Amino acid sequence: MWSGPRNLSTAMMRSFSNRADTFVSDEPFYGAYLRETGDPQPMAEEVMADMDCDWHSVAATLQGRAPDGSSVWYQKHMSHHMEGPISIEDFPDHRHAFLIRDPRRVAASYANKRTAIRPEHLGTARQREYFERISDRLGAPPPVIDSADILSDPEAVLARLCEALGIAWDPGMLTWTKGPHPNDGVWQSHWYDAVNTSTGFGPPPGDLPVLSKEYAAVANSCMNDYEALARFRIVAR
Repeated sequence: MWSGPRNLSTAMMRSFSNRADTFVSDEPFYGAYLRETGDPQPMAEEVMADMDCDWHSVAATLQGRAPDGSSVWYQKHMSHHMEGPISIEDFPDHRHAFLIRDPRRVAASYANKRTAIRPEHLGTARQREYFERISDRLGAPPPVIDSADILSDPEAVLARLCEALGIAWDPGMLTWTKGPHPNDGVWQSHWYDAVNTSTGFGPPPGDLPVLSKEYAAVANSCMNDYEALARFRIVAR
């Protein structure tokens, strides 16, 4: 699952982790990204100390069967992390899906967790690039889901996502246990406060946020890529 930050991505990981057949991994390239870029993100030193930060080693680990033998391995990736020598092309045997969110909502949520963001932090351009690469390879678009659609009708949209991925629908995906998950990254203490108090998906989104000039510019620069992806999104029947 190729996502951006502040994008329902952890709730989606919780949803898949509650399947009976699924193992989840949380942003496995985060440490490699931080070491590659020096991006001053919260808890950067703790993240790098806790993770494998070698691009090729991480990619090799993500191949094959899930570590616990589960038949489904849900890998939560941040598209903006992919700044090293590994890309989506290094995973030809994976089934790829894309989780998107209106950049105005992403910018507003992300701004609450750090003081400066750039358009590339939202990851939308990289998502579109990867989506187009996989579409070209498959000859058909891979699944795209919008966080707003999930929140509006979780069961319908997730059932259609499962269908598109060729896996069975599991009603257990609609709820999960409150609190951290054993496979959360060490950064969960900073980023996952809201999802850790949840037991399921929240209500549909309200009005669009009012952004400062700086954050509005970031969001606006990502809108074309978001809208290009949104044309292919899965919606409830």
